[in-house]
Amino acid sequence: MKPIGYWLNRTDKALTRSMNGMLEEFGLTRIAWQVLNVIHGTPETADTEVLSSLAANADTATLAEAIDTVLADGWAHRPAPGLLTLTPGGRRRLTDVAARVDAFREVSMAGISLEEYHTAVRVLERMSNNLEKATGAGRSALSVPSP
Repeated sequence: MKPIGYWLNRTDKALTRSMNGMLEEFGLTRIAWQVLNVIHGTPETADTEVLSSLAANADTATLAEAIDTVLADGWAHRPAPGLLTLTPGGRRRLTDVAARVDAFREVSMAGISLEEYHTAVRVLERMSNNLEKATGAGRSALSVPSP
């Protein structure tokens, strides 16, 4: 059996490749779609909120590029400096994309029960929390106890 890191990386690449292909006709990528969802959740979203919400998904430069893309393509606009909101066209197009994303989720979840999905998410969340806690409190790396 391959280790969890292998499957995490392979799954993330497959999700990104598949979503990018599915979203291409809308002029979006997976990360731009995620940016739109953060903006959709709050009427006036600060750039810093987008960056912090999606920090685990991409680096700052990639996120800034995605923000620039959704602005340039008219999906979002700036009601004030440093704030983002969806345009009416952006809201409509996001609704159109939602149907495709739902179909994508069905394909990716084939043969996986909702219970199995929730278990996998909870396990990954605990692993992340364990590792962040172990490496966070002033420790630069995990240490193995001496025998």
